[in-house]
Amino acid sequence: MERRALPYLARRPFRCLLTGLAMTAFGVAPARAQTLSVSECQRVGMSVLDPHTSAVPPAIQELRRRMLDADMNTLTFHNMDEIFWTRTVPRGGPVWALPSETQPLDFAYEFAGETRAAEAVLERTQTNALLILKDGRVVSEIYRNHTGPATRFIAFSMSKSIASMMIGLALSEGLIASLDDPVIDYLPELERGAYRHATIRQIMEMRSGVDYEERYDFDNPGVAATNHINSLVLNLTRFADMACIARAKTEPGSLFEYKTLDTAVLGWLLERVTGVTASAYLSSRIWEPLGAEADGYFILDGEPGVGREFTGAGFNATLRDFGRLGQMVLDGGVANGRRILPADWIAQSTQPSHPETATGGYGLQWWTAPDSNAFYALGLQGQFIFIDPDTRTVIVKLSYFPPDRAAPGESLAFMRAASEWRP
Repeated sequence: MERRALPYLARRPFRCLLTGLAMTAFGVAPARAQTLSVSECQRVGMSVLDPHTSAVPPAIQELRRRMLDADMNTLTFHNMDEIFWTRTVPRGGPVWALPSETQPLDFAYEFAGETRAAEAVLERTQTNALLILKDGRVVSEIYRNHTGPATRFIAFSMSKSIASMMIGLALSEGLIASLDDPVIDYLPELERGAYRHATIRQIMEMRSGVDYEERYDFDNPGVAATNHINSLVLNLTRFADMACIARAKTEPGSLFEYKTLDTAVLGWLLERVTGVTASAYLSSRIWEPLGAEADGYFILDGEPGVGREFTGAGFNATLRDFGRLGQMVLDGGVANGRRILPADWIAQSTQPSHPETATGGYGLQWWTAPDSNAFYALGLQGQFIFIDPDTRTVIVKLSYFPPDRAAPGESLAFMRAASEWRP
């Protein structure tokens, strides 16, 4: 059963989630609720809760902790529905057919002073699946490691770019008046934390000013790892709860600092303004009209009826459906002749919001490539939707990088060469 959020201007007392508790502001009417002080919520937010109080079986807790590990992630990254509670993003209607004329990868790419054959990238950069579209036509489609066309892969932070699409739609529908509105105009629950000073735009640009180091050392957890364990491993809190108690690091707008908590706030905002779950909104406004060929799904930070979508990193879909999303964006928000997203939102969200560095820039939940009009959605451990308007190319690369491999350099070098490739 879908749960409905409260009207977005509704005011509710500040609440924090613990075992057996829930926030009425999340649209859930719990049997037991308790209003906690800010100091109590701070203690919850900064410490790992007792795993013995979680209803998640210990074996599943351990699997969730280890899902990023190099010795198992080629499997876990396309089996998230066996590890987490999920909520379906249903497809519907005619499938958007993608013509296919696959070709050998008969080109080379340059990296680290060496010239390498294109096919070498598959093993060198731990690739599970690869799709290359040229002007809407499939020219390469490769599945590896017991995956196939029906396999649904985790997007990780490519989900942020999908959240950006939904924010753009909500803005076009008048559900959000302006990106320059303070987020607390819509989420008054954030009044006591550092987000009270941030606008929606600043959050989308990853310039919220909130102190939330994106580091996931589960043996020595900081604030982000603690939040991950409590919400996604143990399901004792909701991931976005941390936003209610977040501390300030700097003034909003003054510092770019990437954090998944910012996108969790955007997901909560979408629930509030649309009155439905993120899955329901994505399905009705994008996934169905897009002509997706398979249902997608979000992992949840709790069991159905309590958990909410992990909008910052939890979306899953097939390789071709990620390709359809990329092609729709390349075509200015049009899928198979049907307008899905406003063209001006595509243009706005995929431009760097501040001057690019040598490694590129960041727009509204999209990365931009330096010295190029290309941009891309990027997910943890090697997930990419790379879009180059100049060559009319979309590349989806779904990988299983080891946890200590953060730099996307070789993959991007390959994708730049693939963009220039003329099969």
